[in-house]
Formats: sequence, C-alpha cells, structure tokens
Amino acid sequence: MNTVQTPAPGRFPEAAAKFALPGPAGMLEVATDVAQADIARAAIAVICHPHPLQGGTMTNKVVTMLERALRELGLATVRFNFRGVGASEGTFDNGAGETEDALAVARWVQAVRPRDQLWMAGFSFGSYVATRVAGLMPVRQLITVAPAVTRLDFSVVPVPTCPWLVIQGEADEVVDPHAVYNFVAATRPAPTLVRLPDTGHFFHGKLIELRSIVQDRVRANLPPLADSSA
Repeated sequence: MNTVQTPAPGRFPEAAAKFALPGPAGMLEVATDVAQADIARAAIAVICHPHPLQGGTMTNKVVTMLERALRELGLATVRFNFRGVGASEGTFDNGAGETEDALAVARWVQAVRPRDQLWMAGFSFGSYVATRVAGLMPVRQLITVAPAVTRLDFSVVPVPTCPWLVIQGEADEVVDPHAVYNFVAATRPAPTLVRLPDTGHFFHGKLIELRSIVQDRVRANLPPLADSSA
C-alpha cells in the first residue's frame, strides 16, 4: 500500500488537491476540489464510496459523477478512501469504523470551513455511511444512490431531518429495488425518491442522467453564493 505523503492542510485547498488526513485508524487518503469562483457556494459535499471489500474506492465512476454534479452546482467537494482502501491505513470494519472515518473527514471540513453548509452523499455501502453521518452531524442535504438497505441494517440508523434524496435504479442487480422503495415509504420524514427505469446498480450508460437528476433535485436547497471576501 502506498502512503499519501502530503499532510492535511490547515485551510481548504483553493484548487484540486490530494493529501493525508488523520483518521481514527490511521491516515486517510483524501481528494478535494472546488467550484469555479463565479459559481462557488458556501457548502462542501463529502462523498462516500461503495463497499471496500468489493472494489469500492473514491475513484468509482458513480462517486466521481456525484462529485462532478455537486461541484458544477457550486459546492466544494471531498472524496476519501475508507480505511484499508488505496493509501488509507487500517482494515475494514463493517461500516462502524468507516462511519468514524467519514466523521473525521466531516469534522475536518467543519474546522477549516466553519461557515459552510455540510452536505453528505454516498453510493451503495457509502449511502449507509453517509446516512449515519447525517444523523449525527448538522448535515443540510443528504444524497444516497442505490442505498444498500438489503445488505446493511438501516433500521438502527437515526433518520436524518435534513432534505434527503434517494436515487434508485429499477433494474438494480445488487440491491433489491423494491426493498429500497419500501424503506423510503416507511421512513419519516420521507426522503424524495427518484426511480430510474432500465438502470442497474452501477448506472452503466446512465451517469449523465444521474448527474442531471442530482442537480435538478437539490438545486432548490443550494445555499447562497460564497462571500468573495471570505
């Protein structure tokens, strides 16, 4: 395993950057980016990747499309590898330790940009982690794509009170779509559910549509443009 050498900055980077952030099980590999200055908004999205033991990393194409969609809306973005993935230290911990990893990243975000809104997003396993964080921190928007409700116990996760967007492919071969629909229907406050016909778990051929859905459905919740004098 390679080790990220660049230490975590004391300020949020002003351009795309990769660095090592101290986490509860060792250093975490983190990648950040920022929106164009003329559209930048006072919010940062932390995006969580799929299952570490099934090839999930922060470079997953659904994760990178979520990052692109939110950055194009004006948010700064943070992706990171869970413990034991890429250059992140530690070993897989069945979601509990990975939630602690995400909390460490989110707390760093709050420390370096305390006036910005915190948004969370996740794909599959990452949806579970993002939802747990949203129940523990003052998250202003949650986005979960193909949440793994049949593989992880969402029933013990506190229900976030922030706006919550769930995007689910109707032909998902990994997560039972009907289980997701039932989960959404039973959740209060109710998330907003968007169903994509003819769409599998990995959104093959549907990434541009995913990007459009995310942007259309969260646009109304965007914070004001960032203060250029900050």
